Amino acid sequence: MKSAVIVFPGSNCDRDAQVALAKMTGKAPAMVWHKDGEIPAGTDLVLVPGGFSYGDYLRCGAMAGNSPVISQLKDHAARGGYVLGICNGFQILTETGLLPGALMRNASLHFVCRPQKLTVESANTAFTSAYASREVVIPIAHHDGNYFADDTTLDRLEGEGRIAFRYAKGENPNGASRDIAGILSDNGRVLGMMPHPERAIGGHEGGADGAGLFQSLMAAA
Repeated sequence: MKSAVIVFPGSNCDRDAQVALAKMTGKAPAMVWHKDGEIPAGTDLVLVPGGFSYGDYLRCGAMAGNSPVISQLKDHAARGGYVLGICNGFQILTETGLLPGALMRNASLHFVCRPQKLTVESANTAFTSAYASREVVIPIAHHDGNYFADDTTLDRLEGEGRIAFRYAKGENPNGASRDIAGILSDNGRVLGMMPHPERAIGGHEGGADGAGLFQSLMAAA
């Protein structure tokens, strides 16, 4: 699988993404600077990493959502390429319109950083097919992870099977609508999620439940 990671000023999880993709795929991803880099031809997966792009000024992801590389990202998605937005990357994908809804301030108004129990809502997606268990633990680290959308959008996501991950019952860390932790695009090839699977691929992190996501993508690609 050929992959690329988009790097914005303020990204701080691009290195984690680079290491995870290299370990899981056996090939280092292309690191694409947001302003003057290009997504290489033949790329299967573009990962939009977590962090604090542009210092989270205006709204989280708002400025990054207008970076020059975004037109290439949209073209990649339109061609049917896979896109994974993690944490700040999820925020950026909603700002670009590649995913519906918005990420708001955590209901507690506090930054949360901890291992987080999730449920895999469906194993019938390109991002989740490798999961044998419906319950996983993947770390979170965010201040604006409260997913919001109107009821019509939420009902559509539910009805079309586009909710990929939820926070475990009774363990919603941020107030997200319907416990949503990750959603898919209408064609199932774009995933935005607040938890960090790149920090749970086995080894020193203390968990390996994120590995299933990358294994799923490799099988799909």
